[in-house]
Amino acid sequence: REQGKIILVSNPGPREGKTTTVANLAITYANMGKKTLLVDSDLRKPVLHQMFKNIKQNNGLTNFLTNSEKNINNIIISTSVENLSIVTSGITPPNPSEILSSNLMEEFINKVKKDFDIILFDTPPLVAVTDAFVITKFADKFLLVIRASATEKGALERSLTNISNIGHNIDGVVFNGVDESNTYGGGYYYNYYQYYYGNEGNEQK
Repeated sequence: REQGKIILVSNPGPREGKTTTVANLAITYANMGKKTLLVDSDLRKPVLHQMFKNIKQNNGLTNFLTNSEKNINNIIISTSVENLSIVTSGITPPNPSEILSSNLMEEFINKVKKDFDIILFDTPPLVAVTDAFVITKFADKFLLVIRASATEKGALERSLTNISNIGHNIDGVVFNGVDESNTYGGGYYYNYYQYYYGNEGNEQK
């Protein structure tokens, strides 16, 4: 829907699968026929460009936000995936939070909204810096990625508190890395089902 056009994806801490999640989500939207733009707004440690072949981050978001690149079309890169374009982070700035909250960021948002059905932002972890919270004012939806046995409880609680303090809601959660080793009772109930129903249960499936 129109109110879900700009989706911000973040996570409490590092190594929780955020970038992989946002890239896969972008590819999914593109495969659905949505004209999709994936933006790397992790200006401190960008990695999104590494997930797509033959894409470099030389000319990207920060170039536009610092006025060194005035033509927005020059930072939008087509990918090998039909309907999917990407904007890399660009040069590393000394003041990421400041330029992400600038008028040029608002101008960037307004321009790409006219040309794309879905815009996804990959942001830095919530407990590390304030960058993601800065971008929330432009976002329609906030997606939080957490990982079983990796996300620290304290970091998650702090992230939820900070999100609440800025008056924003979490619209969805992606729970990564779940298997029988970290899911209470999952293996037990499956085995119990097999014991109780046996072949009859398989036939009912």
